[in-house]
Amino acid sequence: MAGAAAHRVLIVGCGFGGLEAVRVLARDPRIDITLVDRTNHHLFQPLLYQVATAGLAAPAISAPIRHVLRHEMARGRLTILRAEVIDIDPAARAAVLDDGARLLYDELVVAAGATHSYFGHDDWSRDAPGLKTLADAFDIRERIIGAFERAERTDDLAERAAWLSFAIVGGGPTGVELAGTLVEIARHTLPQEFRRIDSRRTRVVLMEGSPRVLGAFDERLSASARRQLEAMGVEVRCGCQVTAIRHDGLTFVESGGPPQQLPARTVVWAAGVQASPLGRVLAERAGATLDRAGRVVVGADLGVPGRPQIHVIGDLASATTPAGQGSRPVPAVSPAAKQMGRHAARNIRRRLDGQPAQAFRYRDYGTLATIGRKAAVVQLALPGTLQLRFSGWFAWVFWLFAHIWFLIGYRNRLVVLIDWAWSYWTFARHARVVAQRDSAALPPTDRTTGTSPQAPAPSPRP
Repeated sequence: MAGAAAHRVLIVGCGFGGLEAVRVLARDPRIDITLVDRTNHHLFQPLLYQVATAGLAAPAISAPIRHVLRHEMARGRLTILRAEVIDIDPAARAAVLDDGARLLYDELVVAAGATHSYFGHDDWSRDAPGLKTLADAFDIRERIIGAFERAERTDDLAERAAWLSFAIVGGGPTGVELAGTLVEIARHTLPQEFRRIDSRRTRVVLMEGSPRVLGAFDERLSASARRQLEAMGVEVRCGCQVTAIRHDGLTFVESGGPPQQLPARTVVWAAGVQASPLGRVLAERAGATLDRAGRVVVGADLGVPGRPQIHVIGDLASATTPAGQGSRPVPAVSPAAKQMGRHAARNIRRRLDGQPAQAFRYRDYGTLATIGRKAAVVQLALPGTLQLRFSGWFAWVFWLFAHIWFLIGYRNRLVVLIDWAWSYWTFARHARVVAQRDSAALPPTDRTTGTSPQAPAPSPRP
């Protein structure tokens, strides 16, 4: 290899998969790496809902990419660019950035992730934001805190009830975690902080289209999660199809019944995801096949069939793993993305050594979901086909330490541990600060409530 040009590897996306791919490839002196991401930070998405609900500050679950990969950069073979890849030219082995620049590659790893899916109703996104990025978390946090402030300002009891009603659409882990946390905020954090409203009367409704919440879990754990949510005060509605979302609430059909209205000023979308638009680019440019969610169907080695130099990993990949006499889909979870990132990187190094690529085999270590204080469900995979399932307080403790262990760095782990310990004993949430909007965007009379910004005279709590 003396005097040979470096093997150029372009990695799109610095989520869990892209980060692991960089770390494996950076050990090989034959490889020159370029990492492209739209943001300047790596995000620990499993705890993003904590930022949205003011449990943690953003730096506790995120870190600058250049800092996270500082040791890899010190080797002198890693370039990090904050940009967006908008097109891929497989014939020229080039990626086109949002400013028109072209990056040449010998191997391409696409880890662009996924975004929200509103099942053809993209107009709902304005009134029901999803939770994928820090910007989403800040938006949702402002809506949640703002809802209580709006309720404090109005004398109309029906309007106040609507501001104190929250709807979470989607009963997966994100929806369950958001619903449980909202109840805790209303019942334990805010009761003494408002004069005119009683935050303990807050209504939180979790709506799920399938027959049960946490459908990826064992049925017994799913049932346990529902019982824990209801014990906390969450209204759980399964078999529920949302048909319309507006600024003042939503319309839904439950178990095939007549349309019903839910007056709720705050709606959060946690019902579905769709693949990054780069999936469609690969379908058009590289002949890739897409599944119903827009994910790229990859081969056993995580490569695009017919394009061995293009690897797709993480939430953008529709992959399978051996299971018994057949195969099963690889779940869109962070452990899978990490394993896929490492596997794609090792296959690139194997190809450089003149060895054939190996098939990917996903190692399922289990699934966790927290519901609230002292409430969680855990499903761990054991050797063979055995699984360990438990819920309640011990599952919650297990969830806490598992997430602290996998956080980005030592500082993040320490900050989160301290914040969680403080919150456990005091119920405090000190990240409830929201940015003030541009005054030019705020008319003298609020368009939503029709009230003056000046607060009315105090009245007894309802």
